[in-house]
Amino acid sequence: MEMKKRPKSKPENIEQLKKQLEMYRLIFDSIYNGCVVTDPDGYITHFNKPYGEFLGLDPEDQIGKHCTEVIENTRMHLVAKTGQPEINHPHRIMGQEMVVQRIPIKKNGKVIAVFGQVMFKNVRDVKKLAERLNFLESKVRLYEQELISLRSTKYTIDSIVGVSDPIKQLKKEVLKAARTKHPVLILGESGTGKELFAQAIHHESRRKMYPFVRINCAAIPKDLLESELFGYERGAFTGASPSGKPGKFELANRGTVFLDEIGDLPLEMQPKLLRVIEDREFERVGGTKIIRSDFRIIAASNQDLEELVHQGKFRKDLYYRLNVIPLYVPPLRERREDIPPIIHQYLEDIALESGIGPITIDSEAEDALARYDWPGNVRELINVLERVVASLETNVIHLCDLPFYIYQKRTKGIWKQGPVLKNIQARAEREAIKAALEKAGNNKARAAQMLGVHRTLLYKKMKKYGLPL
Repeated sequence: MEMKKRPKSKPENIEQLKKQLEMYRLIFDSIYNGCVVTDPDGYITHFNKPYGEFLGLDPEDQIGKHCTEVIENTRMHLVAKTGQPEINHPHRIMGQEMVVQRIPIKKNGKVIAVFGQVMFKNVRDVKKLAERLNFLESKVRLYEQELISLRSTKYTIDSIVGVSDPIKQLKKEVLKAARTKHPVLILGESGTGKELFAQAIHHESRRKMYPFVRINCAAIPKDLLESELFGYERGAFTGASPSGKPGKFELANRGTVFLDEIGDLPLEMQPKLLRVIEDREFERVGGTKIIRSDFRIIAASNQDLEELVHQGKFRKDLYYRLNVIPLYVPPLRERREDIPPIIHQYLEDIALESGIGPITIDSEAEDALARYDWPGNVRELINVLERVVASLETNVIHLCDLPFYIYQKRTKGIWKQGPVLKNIQARAEREAIKAALEKAGNNKARAAQMLGVHRTLLYKKMKKYGLPL
């Protein structure tokens, strides 16, 4: 026979209710912050001990009073009318700025009470929290700056030096390209600074806080190219790292992949690269797991890719996939007006890095550099300046300090005048004497000492070369 559960007697129900009410009261009084509850008309029904201690009031005496009689600047009765909660609102009590919550309690859509809570009993609590938040915000800003510094590019849009119309237009195109996520193909002769433009695009884009991963397609051995690009799992091949290795595309997640010398990419690797660019997913060598990476592609080449396509050395579909935003960097000989600004910027940078005084260049030497064709472009120009500065004995670069081949066209008549070596030596002697006199402040004795000759010989040489005595 099934036994029915005997209903509790009335006294047991009452006792249970008393215990629950006592527990609720203890919980309410144990809340660290001040709490109050009002009815829909704003009259206080509950008032906890922490709030009474803060205001210097007996909690029991406040029951039944209107909230406006007890709490200055209160809005409890107004929240009861609007039914709209007020979360983290400022509230001035006893001359201190508090943060309060006013939450309407509803039943069947009707406000039956309002719960209020003072979040901070002492203004020092607010101050401590504010100081903590300021400290954390400062640390976040610092970490962001360090992250940008560690991950960002070496070059920015300001690193592109030049005053010519082609360079001005290129800068505009760089900024336009940076606002998109489309592939960019940078073409130009070797040494024109294609990577500088690639880094500038990355730095101006939303990806600047994420990696800029450079891949030189000509420098990586053919057998290792796939594992470098896509990574490999442990044991994928003899000599592989026991833990495996992520590839360049995996490391570039949310950043930019710069494929330098893309024209030298082996033909058998090109369809794999095309698939990765289109799908943004790949597998490590020896792996089966699909890896997805969000990266932006920038490619560069000093070769004519269209001609390589015609020759069957470069896939047409890959070329069109890369050539969405084309940029062409003209050679230095086609923008000679950019040579002087590049010279002065480099000399200023090297002076700052070396901690030496300012280095200048005289007009004759600058003119010779501006007239030279620079087959190696900006890279060759910087190389020449580095060599000149390294051997410079003064803080002024003169024509005689430059490599002879730079200014030989300016003196090509010299080749028609007697022995070539003798004429070259005479010109070098004259320039050396001029430089020594300038450095010595036209003091002949000091100039002769600098040149390592007797003062009498110096006078003879000056007379011979038509220099003012």
